[in-house]
Amino acid sequence: MVKLRIKMKMKSHSSFFFMFLVVAFSSIQISLADCGNLQDTCPTSSKKQTTFINGFSCNNPSNTLAHDFKTMELSKAGSRDDSGSSINIVTASKFPGLNTLGISIGRTDIEVDGIVNLHNHPRASEMIFVKEGVLEAGFLDTQNKVFQKSLKEGDVFVIPKGLFHFFLNRGVEVATVLSVYNSQNPGLRSLNATPPSSSESVEKIKRKLTSLYELELDNVNDLSLAVSEIIYS
Repeated sequence: MVKLRIKMKMKSHSSFFFMFLVVAFSSIQISLADCGNLQDTCPTSSKKQTTFINGFSCNNPSNTLAHDFKTMELSKAGSRDDSGSSINIVTASKFPGLNTLGISIGRTDIEVDGIVNLHNHPRASEMIFVKEGVLEAGFLDTQNKVFQKSLKEGDVFVIPKGLFHFFLNRGVEVATVLSVYNSQNPGLRSLNATPPSSSESVEKIKRKLTSLYELELDNVNDLSLAVSEIIYS
């Protein structure tokens, strides 16, 4: 009887120890997935990086200054492409104070009737703020369903992570959009490996993107065909 009790007690302890290991291992896994800061600030080091890590190495804390947390990178528009737009994404490589914060910023300028063709950011969601102008903004989900809205100055629009989206200037002045991405390196991938090579092809894309807007006004819910023509043409 005594032996039986000892055996049951040992079995109980073994079960408890096993459960402890499971919980401990799960906690370690959760902790490893947490990429929170281990210090208040970590501006990008100006020294040439020789050790390649998931991000950038930090500057010496004793050398950290207020100017590390300010940038003028978005103060001016960039040069526009054949589609009449410019995109400038600023990461911790250009703005040291962003390092380890898990965010990037950007600015997009679109001339009248200009477009930002379908593209995505594979590692980030994007939240845009319309600083100036009027534009159409839209994104496609994985079922080719279009979510599109007319935006004006002061409006905010969110594009979920990795989904293809576009902007079309529908106003009478240059449209300027400021963006925040929830990744230190959001990435930028366009459907077209090369930009449109002629004004004719640019106009063709504009007409097709405009057609999405007109179909939406006509309460057409299934825009898959129109989207497919833009993607595969």
